[in-house]
Amino acid sequence: MDLSVRIGSLTLRNPLIAASGCFGYGTEYAEMVDLSSLGGVAVKGLFLAEREGHPPPRIVETPAGMLNAIGLQGIGVHRFIAEKMPELRARGAVVFVNICGTTLQEYVELARILSDVEGVAALELNISCPNIKEGGITFGCSLHGTADVVGAVRAATRLPVIPKLTPNVTDISAIAKAAEDAGADAVSLVNTFLAMAIDVETRRPKLSNIVGGLSGPAIRPIAVRMVYECRQKIRIPIIGMGGIASASDALEFIIAGASAVQVGTANFADPFIWPKLLEGFREYGERQGVKAISDLIGTIDTSAREKEWISS
Repeated sequence: MDLSVRIGSLTLRNPLIAASGCFGYGTEYAEMVDLSSLGGVAVKGLFLAEREGHPPPRIVETPAGMLNAIGLQGIGVHRFIAEKMPELRARGAVVFVNICGTTLQEYVELARILSDVEGVAALELNISCPNIKEGGITFGCSLHGTADVVGAVRAATRLPVIPKLTPNVTDISAIAKAAEDAGADAVSLVNTFLAMAIDVETRRPKLSNIVGGLSGPAIRPIAVRMVYECRQKIRIPIIGMGGIASASDALEFIIAGASAVQVGTANFADPFIWPKLLEGFREYGERQGVKAISDLIGTIDTSAREKEWISS
């Protein structure tokens, strides 16, 4: 089966992208994973300056995933360019740089800086992190905020612009349409769900930040539904994510309407998951007689279910 997919002007060798925040800067996994074998690597979110993030505890396991409140700790864009990009280029990684901002101007400046860096394939705009109080999700929770960031970055770069959307809104498809209208080349969805956990013995939050972002298998059915809803509203490609732990999980997103997928939390449990996912795709293609994985995008058949609902 031909595994290549198109995301705007990019052709990826397969639909698998390592999710931002769960794969470091890519270089940390380079001895275990052939980075060039992936469709792409979305690196840990970058601000202009270095950032400490939240104090521990900032990760909590849940029955079907995990909560995190890392707070977007990072090395900043200049250290990333100097220290990480040379190895990413040498290893043939397709690099999606996730950029964060506390102001609109910070997003624009990051886009300008990264546009001139060899090997950067696309910009993923983090307007959806639930773990910080300034910038980020304050843009992504409104139609105007989303459009403002996407439009400003679009004007500042020739690179593909891919806003990463928050599920913590009433209608994510409306946000996706605002991003498309503002010039986005694709959208990534979804980021984590705002959640919390409490230690009942101490009656204190388990996270220092009190709340954090829920990821993992628990969110997958909701994320699949959101991809399906957005596919009905927008024409640009969707990169789906949320609790993918098998090829079947990833195929759900693709059949619902995603052109590619990001895998995050599952990578912590099994850093060798990538060839298993690729093999799962190939086995599915052989079993179903599918020649190209792109032929599966948005092929969900709801007609029978709709007829059953009408008749009942």
